[in-house]
Amino acid sequence: MTGYITKGVGGFYYVRTDAGVQECRARGIFRKRGVTPVAGDNVTLNAEGNMIDDIAPRKNVFVRPPVANLDVLFIVASTTQPVPSTLVLDKLAAAALYQNVQPVLVFTKTDLSAADTLATDYAQSGLPLVFVHYDTGEGLDELRGWIRGRLCAFCGNSGVGKSTLLNTIAPQLHRETGEISRKLGRGRHTTRETEIFEVCGGRIADTAGFASLETQRLCHIPKEELEQVFPEFAPYREQCRFIGCSHRSETGCAVRAALDEGKISPTRYASYLAMYEEAAQVKEWETKKGPR
Repeated sequence: MTGYITKGVGGFYYVRTDAGVQECRARGIFRKRGVTPVAGDNVTLNAEGNMIDDIAPRKNVFVRPPVANLDVLFIVASTTQPVPSTLVLDKLAAAALYQNVQPVLVFTKTDLSAADTLATDYAQSGLPLVFVHYDTGEGLDELRGWIRGRLCAFCGNSGVGKSTLLNTIAPQLHRETGEISRKLGRGRHTTRETEIFEVCGGRIADTAGFASLETQRLCHIPKEELEQVFPEFAPYREQCRFIGCSHRSETGCAVRAALDEGKISPTRYASYLAMYEEAAQVKEWETKKGPR
């Protein structure tokens, strides 16, 4: 019997099969191998349907959100409270691209605040942008199109409206939504675990909110490879005078020249510099954390 994990709670895994959803445990051999089952894993169950015998090779796997075999990662941000951090958004997008997942930036609550600045920041990024207006329905059909036929995850800081967005796209989910705490300026974590649902002709995963400091747990991207996850660098990086240019201070850097000419967003370039410095400080042993 085969299927995929829809969620895991307290050592139990819920696997959707042709016979329905099975509650299962995972064999101890996975722990010995250092492999942690996560939502999205394609698995084989024993004859009784209560034990995971095997996990199929993964297309990719994320630590946070804990999900495997993603096709699309929707990075949800608000244009108002909580104020979006472009560095956090860029780290999420870079992590997705590094693991061969298509990132899509989704900006919610655009009925509450102008989104011109964000649109400008990402206009030349090469990343798909979707602005959602709940009053008019703008952006919702575009999101449904991205979901169709794919396994997708929604991630973003708590309070940005992920659950509200999912409720709007697929009302049958009846996800719990929470009010933003005005005192703290952040949202309560109303979604407590990653869970995958079949809707809109595809599959979507709702994931717990996370703090900006936790984005470093997504995955480690070596500093030498960071340029590859900034799509807007691609037309210029081969034109740099020196092989191995880090695009920071080298003479003859075509990326920096494009920045000066307004072809690359200063905000995106600032994220690249910050991520480069962070990557340079990471020790080798720190790159081996997380599920395998």
